[in-house]
Amino acid sequence: MECADTATTQGPDWHALQTAIAGRVILAGAPDYEERRKSQISRFDAVRPQAVVLCETAEDVAAAIAFARRNAIPLAPRSGGHCFAGHSSSEGMVIDVTPMSAVSVSEGLATIGAGARLGDVYDRLLEHGLTIPAGCGPTVGIAGLTLGGGLGILGRSHGLTCDSLLAAKVVLADGRIVTCDEQHEADLFWALRGAGARNFGIVTQFVFRPILPPSATGFQTFWPISRAADLILAWQSWSPNAPDALAASLVMTADADQAKPPVIKVFGAMLGTEAQTRELLEELAKAAGTEPTSLFAKSMTHRETKRYLASLGDTDLAAEPAEAGHAYSKSEFFRTAMPPDAVEALVAHLKADRIAGQSRELDFNPWGGAYNRIEETATAFVHRNEIFLLKHTAVVGAEASADERQAAQRWLDRAWEIGHPSGTGRAYQNFPDPALENFEDAYYGRNCERLARVKRKYDADNVFRFDQSIRVG
Repeated sequence: MECADTATTQGPDWHALQTAIAGRVILAGAPDYEERRKSQISRFDAVRPQAVVLCETAEDVAAAIAFARRNAIPLAPRSGGHCFAGHSSSEGMVIDVTPMSAVSVSEGLATIGAGARLGDVYDRLLEHGLTIPAGCGPTVGIAGLTLGGGLGILGRSHGLTCDSLLAAKVVLADGRIVTCDEQHEADLFWALRGAGARNFGIVTQFVFRPILPPSATGFQTFWPISRAADLILAWQSWSPNAPDALAASLVMTADADQAKPPVIKVFGAMLGTEAQTRELLEELAKAAGTEPTSLFAKSMTHRETKRYLASLGDTDLAAEPAEAGHAYSKSEFFRTAMPPDAVEALVAHLKADRIAGQSRELDFNPWGGAYNRIEETATAFVHRNEIFLLKHTAVVGAEASADERQAAQRWLDRAWEIGHPSGTGRAYQNFPDPALENFEDAYYGRNCERLARVKRKYDADNVFRFDQSIRVG
């Protein structure tokens, strides 16, 4: 990345940066360098930054940005490190805001440090009888989730995580520390809600409008794999059109162990009783013309539901992104149901020519409800008229050969091609795809031009630049 300022002939004076900040500068050779340099996605373990700067204050972040610019060092902010495309890693400087993880409540508002992880956020807010709409993975960072949108079990009732955001503290490329909201730096605040990850500045603090945590029924159902196409066809109408209180994902997986048969399940949460949940699942069974092979449904508190779904693993709604090995993913939004021939082809593709050590997943997430009750241009998050999101994932082990990794990518590309004619061409920016063509339109649609203007205003020198960053001009 080209920065506005030139490097010194002697090289970076890391000691000078260390004396200027309250946090720590971690260089290669330090006892915790290996631990700190790695993201949560092992696919990017080979990336070795010159330094990881642990920032305890917004002023630390400003000093780190200024140092990187003076020395022409590329930088990447990190708050959780779950980026599928490796955007939270850099060969230059990683500006790690995880020390800023405080969670507090005052006058009905929740103030959350950008380094906080969801599990801690929920626990701290629950002490005040509150929560926010967000995902279930306990180690997912609040910052990346919010800045790219943020889906979860409360989303169809209360909207994206970024829809509950009221203000954010941001460190800009020129070192200024600003607080933006609807009245102050309003265009920046608009852009942060959906396009804020690494594009305009580094967010150090969020202010949310919390809600009372509702009781819920967590559920998981498994279905005959022979009826997978019928179930998917039924789900496409049933789940997005169900009551807003229902968040029901459908996931079909093929294990890396070829001896294990593929599995298809529908799971999630209903903000209602166990009886209401079972009634809705009966509607799905009737529409699909088949019954689940097993069904679990239990009334729980909101926090218990989050823990239950996190324990299930394997999707964004339920848990962490795939961390072990090399995970490759693509996503696409849909405004209409995928036709039967496409669904059948997709199911057949997941089952066919399985390769030992390669797992595959089709992950259908329901949209609709509160997600759709905001205009496309009201925030930078443009995906407001869709009915569901489909994520394709292929994973191979950390020791997989280049041929094995390429085979996973080929399976993934073909899976996406099968569904694409029915999709919108738009992708979820929190599932970034490094190979995505025309990524700006796919992630931001009709909001691209306004985002470019915001970029020119707040980062004219293109300091916050990466492979899929918003272009200055």
